[in-house]
Parts: sequence; structure tokens; C-alpha cells
Amino acid sequence: MTSIRLAVPETAIAGEIIEVKALIRHPMESGHRRGSRGEVIERDIITRFECLYLGEQVFAADFHPGIAANPLLTFYVRASRSGDLEFTWTDQHGAIWSEASSLTVS
Repeated sequence: MTSIRLAVPETAIAGEIIEVKALIRHPMESGHRRGSRGEVIERDIITRFECLYLGEQVFAADFHPGIAANPLLTFYVRASRSGDLEFTWTDQHGAIWSEASSLTVS
């Protein structure tokens, strides 16, 4: 089961740089491990993460098999106007998980 956790401030002052944390629970299997009977565990990784703020990309990352399970990303965004931060993860099969968080800027 995949679940998402976000840590985004609810409010910020215009021009303030805010810390954003995004975690997705995912096994991130590299395809290089073997099970207890010696069988190869099939590769299953998230390949892309993007964060949009007010419709513009403010952070993106491409993942590869070396990324640990349950990847946690921390990055910074300058608060300019009130609006949503939209978070999207895409896996190697094209499955997409999304979540959004609202930011009020004063």
C-alpha cells in the first residue's frame, strides 16, 4: 500500500523561504535482490517526483534503483502568493500518485 506524508507550512510571509518535506511509502525494489528461495525480486521503483507551486515546477527529481525504500525529499520554496503545492510521483509502469497542500501567504 502506498501512502504519502507531506510537511508544508500552512502560512508564510511573502518572500519567505519555506521548507517542504514529501515522503511516499514505497518498497523501491531494485531488481537486484533475491527472495528466500533465491528468486529474483522484480524491479519496482518510482522514477520521477515533481512539485508544482501555482502551476510552475519548483522541484523535480529522477529516481534510480539505488534509492532507498520510502524516499523522503526535503527542499525549499520561496513563498510568493497563496495557492497549492502539488506533489506527483510516477513509477516505472506509469502509475501516478498525487497529493496537494495549500499555502496561505500574507
